[in-house]
Amino acid sequence: MPTTAGPQKPARRNAAGLQRDLDLLELLASPEGLSAGGLGVSRVAQLAGRDKAVISRTLATLADAGLVERDPETLQYRLGHQLYALAARTREAQLVTRALPYLRRVVRATHETTHLCVLRAGTVLTLVSEMSEYAFRGVGWEGVSTAAWNTSAGRVLVSGWTEQNLREWYSVHGHDRAITSPAAPTVPAFGASSPAEPIPGTSVVTDVEAFLAEITRIRRQGYAKVDEEFEAGVVGVSAPVFDFRGTVIAAFNVSAPKHRLAAHLDAAGRVVTSIARELSEQMGAPEGGARPAGA
Repeated sequence: MPTTAGPQKPARRNAAGLQRDLDLLELLASPEGLSAGGLGVSRVAQLAGRDKAVISRTLATLADAGLVERDPETLQYRLGHQLYALAARTREAQLVTRALPYLRRVVRATHETTHLCVLRAGTVLTLVSEMSEYAFRGVGWEGVSTAAWNTSAGRVLVSGWTEQNLREWYSVHGHDRAITSPAAPTVPAFGASSPAEPIPGTSVVTDVEAFLAEITRIRRQGYAKVDEEFEAGVVGVSAPVFDFRGTVIAAFNVSAPKHRLAAHLDAAGRVVTSIARELSEQMGAPEGGARPAGA
């Protein structure tokens, strides 16, 4: 008996062309493409079963959009920076959604503004802030980047790196200063009348060896803390968030006026660590986070 098919969706305009472009990206993302560091036009055409001249034009168009890039020496194509940037933003948007209930728990436990932070080269970027109920509190820092080396969040975010990587990173970023994002809040943190500077001599990190010693301390106790190292009158703690690989992908940070939090800084550190660990476990992290590489 003839069967009655359901309604057919109309073909999308340019769907075939888009699918062919996606097929090329899949080839570059294949084990062969990744292990070889890229694929040449001839090899892509062979794998795709398409004309070499068409493949060359398509890859050049994708390169103009930043979705692929061509090695100037080998002339091979590989996945481009824009593709990775889009993937990172998607991953971070998902991270924010999953982290929000845990950030609210930190606020309820500490009564202080809490931030979810990630690393951007030498800076810490705040993805989202959950505000405390205090009238005298930290402002929201979403989208703001600050120098990483002298912040508790920045130190946590690099705490899983090898010693060699830490030394190389510190040699480049160990003297970065202040807020680096144009999106910085117009009202300084904690209601100060002007941007505050760290109190001279308060930083425990004075050179690369002190930096490495601080990272070791963070690994041992599970969280980082700063006392007026980033800003006069401000203390803070941060704890790592791990992904399923055991890699530090974000940090929970609590910052507050010293007169209010200093006496409870370690207690806050333990609370933040415990709640961040729960989020990590939900994301499939190994029990206890990860053993730092090279430790």
